[in-house]
Amino acid sequence: MKTPRPPRGFRDFPPDVMILRKELFSKLERVFQRYGFDPIDTPALEYWETLAGKYGEEAENRLIWRFQDPWSGREYTLRYDLTVPLARFIASHRDQPMPFKRYHIGPVWRHEEPQKGRYREFYQCDADIVGSPYPEADAEIIELTIDALKALGFKEGFRVRINDRRLLRGIFEQELGITDPLPVYRAIDKLDKIGLEGVEAELRKIGLRDDTIDKIKNIIGFRGEPDESLQWIEEKYSGNKLVSEAIEHLNSIIELVGGDGPVEIDLSLVRGLDYYTGPIVEVVLDRPRIGSVAGGGRYDNLIGMFTGQPTPATGVSIGIERIIDAGIELGIYSLSKKTLTQAQVIVLDHNYYSYAWRVASRLREAGVNTRIDLSRSSQKAQRKKAKRLGIRYLIFIGEKEAVNGKVTVYDSVTGERREVEFERIEMIL
Repeated sequence: MKTPRPPRGFRDFPPDVMILRKELFSKLERVFQRYGFDPIDTPALEYWETLAGKYGEEAENRLIWRFQDPWSGREYTLRYDLTVPLARFIASHRDQPMPFKRYHIGPVWRHEEPQKGRYREFYQCDADIVGSPYPEADAEIIELTIDALKALGFKEGFRVRINDRRLLRGIFEQELGITDPLPVYRAIDKLDKIGLEGVEAELRKIGLRDDTIDKIKNIIGFRGEPDESLQWIEEKYSGNKLVSEAIEHLNSIIELVGGDGPVEIDLSLVRGLDYYTGPIVEVVLDRPRIGSVAGGGRYDNLIGMFTGQPTPATGVSIGIERIIDAGIELGIYSLSKKTLTQAQVIVLDHNYYSYAWRVASRLREAGVNTRIDLSRSSQKAQRKKAKRLGIRYLIFIGEKEAVNGKVTVYDSVTGERREVEFERIEMIL
């Protein structure tokens, strides 16, 4: 019989993987909470009209999981990201105090071609600030992102790339006279995947002249330290209002976050989603080359598409799946932890199983994660299972222990063996 498997791009997670994932989610939650963000959740399903017109042509024609309910005839979609659902949430819950700071950890679905670091079902870990148009909010998002990467074990070896959509609009639309910039932005957004020659070919398909393409190549090849970069851009495009607005905003961000460390200005960063309006940010690892591991930016017009009122917002999405893949490859993470169990009750004589059961119950009441044999296995088989799982404490129960109201505790790490009174059993840890 053929072994059943999940669909392509979907995965099962055995206990060792889930233990690691939950530990990392907990670390992220602690960072989010330290910055004053609170959790929310939204449904896995949204109405198609909620997502339509928010992501751009490629996402809406190819990547969004879209289907019709056979009973009602209504069109639904699986959640594509956590940002548009947040915008819909704000429109549905207008009594939230502003600025509204939320984090959201949950699965999203995209009809991608599965490959390393890219899945059709994956988790996003988002933090967003709604209601502040000021650079302080963008700076907090960037600082939170850096702290999150460090909390996840990446103390160094990553870069935080920053740009601003107003820079792009000022340079590409006004200075270069490109009237339909979105296809250009989408071509540039593929730079890491297809390289500069590939981007050049895409721009030719759009119909741009060679001299315009050369100017675009020069622009997107620029990256550097924030202070010098912003000064160079300001001098080069000093008469452009959009560029000046972006520079002022970015300078305020850099003043708060600091220009040292992993932050750099990168004019090739465009972020493919159509809803960005201001600063945009992306985090990439020096190695392995796995694409961005976090990204986001300011989207001041998105919520207004639901409410009819302008509502500033900014946020970041941390790509935990790629971070896990990279962390395992780099040796930052290990899958050696096979269980959360701390103690295994080894039943030497099943005539005294009821006493062993009482021991397990007392340990559990004391907060000790405890297993007990449920298969009437031999002592050897019980010990073998415990060793395979890496359980530290083995609690032996036989006639001697039951008669004397004690247990024999073996610490598999130190090799220490001792007898403990039943009333003091919780003291083993």
